[in-house]
Amino acid sequence: MPPVFAHGRLRLYLLKLLDEAPRHGYEVIRLLEERFQGLYAPSAGTVYPRLAKLEAEGLVTFATEGGRKVYSITEAGRAELADRSGELADLELEIRDSVTELAAEIRNDVRGAAGDLRREMRAAASASATQVEDESWKAAKEELRRARQEWKEQARRAKDESRRAREEAQQARRQAKEAQERAREEVQRIAVQLQEQFARSGGVLGSLAGAWLGGGAAPSASSAGPAAAEAEADAAADAGWAEDLVPSGDPARDLDRLLDRFRDEVRDAARDHGVSAAQVAEARAGLAAAAARLRSTLRAG
Repeated sequence: MPPVFAHGRLRLYLLKLLDEAPRHGYEVIRLLEERFQGLYAPSAGTVYPRLAKLEAEGLVTFATEGGRKVYSITEAGRAELADRSGELADLELEIRDSVTELAAEIRNDVRGAAGDLRREMRAAASASATQVEDESWKAAKEELRRARQEWKEQARRAKDESRRAREEAQQARRQAKEAQERAREEVQRIAVQLQEQFARSGGVLGSLAGAWLGGGAAPSASSAGPAAAEAEADAAADAGWAEDLVPSGDPARDLDRLLDRFRDEVRDAARDHGVSAAQVAEARAGLAAAAARLRSTLRAG
């Protein structure tokens, strides 16, 4: 069997897969098997050492989630990927050729096995040409017929499974993208409502909501003083709040990242500006309303 990846090509393809989305090692192995339509799957001993080497070279980084390392490409990795874009295009063609060659080898192996069986049957027939065809010879011919039928059925099932796997993968990607868009729209809508509620309550949280949640109306400088004017300016600057978070393809994970961003920014503001007991009480009331709204939205989803 010819090598699936030439020297250094698997390293390049790992960067491409991580550029699509952050992934852990098992996902990388599964995606490679899917790209080769089940005809080739690299071992963990092939993939994990290369991921570790890419990490050591600063081309990828990782974060531990659920006890597993989730690898992400770095800016240096993207730069190398851009520099080798022509080589990557050639690699995509090579992968398609490799799939074709692997499938051809499997077909040749099947044909070779069938040919060997036919030769054995002819040899047996020649040795017994002087004898009357008996039930054992008929059984042998029937076995050959069943073997041929089974090979054809296996080939058909393999083709159907490959087609279904491609269709399911495409559908899953579409559904993930749609779910991600719906989740983002819902979070933005809830953020606007939360900001409006904070704005109606006035005070420090009303000012902070305009800066961190984005969208909606913020208290004016004339009605809420210098703090509100500063929050209004921050709100205008942060109209694209959290858009720097690259979607991972997992809506639940994306929502966790948005909530982490909101929490961190509120903590930073409290640390920088201080917080009073009255402001804590106001924060509790506003966050309770936001939590109830989010729970209702997620249950409906």
